[in-house]
Amino acid sequence: MPIGFRICERTRKVDAQTVEGFRALPVANVSDAMSRMAAGGSRLRPLHAGGVLAGPAITVKARPGDNLMLHKALDMADPGDVVVVDAGGDLTNALIGELMIAHAQTRGLAGIVINGAVRDLAAIRAGTFPIFAAGVTHRGPYKDGPGEINVNIAIDGMVIAPGDLILGDDDGLVVVPFAETETVFAAASAKHKAETAQMAQIRGGGQDRSWVDATLKRLGCAV
Repeated sequence: MPIGFRICERTRKVDAQTVEGFRALPVANVSDAMSRMAAGGSRLRPLHAGGVLAGPAITVKARPGDNLMLHKALDMADPGDVVVVDAGGDLTNALIGELMIAHAQTRGLAGIVINGAVRDLAAIRAGTFPIFAAGVTHRGPYKDGPGEINVNIAIDGMVIAPGDLILGDDDGLVVVPFAETETVFAAASAKHKAETAQMAQIRGGGQDRSWVDATLKRLGCAV
């Protein structure tokens, strides 16, 4: 099977119960629970009207400007999957638009991530189907390949393996490795619970802020 033009089988993926558990957690809390070491870059932004992106990844490594393998991935993906495309961040040509998004919706996908450009922004903004992308252009794609499906990809240093959990909200995207979901979920849930309690203290005017001066003193700050 030639490197650069191949379609691989996905051998595992996070289950629906895990996906639904993470859907209730802010991406920021999940990121904090992973020591803030996993991020898909600040350029990947949600373009849809609103709503959480959550699901197992089916990965695509595409030649910049070409969406042949993305078309194939949409046909292969299971309901609830998130198609994640690394197109090198190139914004010259849009890899997906209104027609392909409609196809993804009819197949029950959970969303699409494009490390590249999209088009038909008005239609994307008007809908709630989760679309994350690095930019927008009216110029359409080519359909010649090469490309790869269900291989490890990396977006701004965030490695995504087929079947890993993809989670996205207004703050951006994070990936939780398949083998780490249970540990990360426990830590992120605890973080979210603590922040919820902290918010209640802030609104009630009873938050302890002594840590600020204590930290400045420890660091030798002259006041």
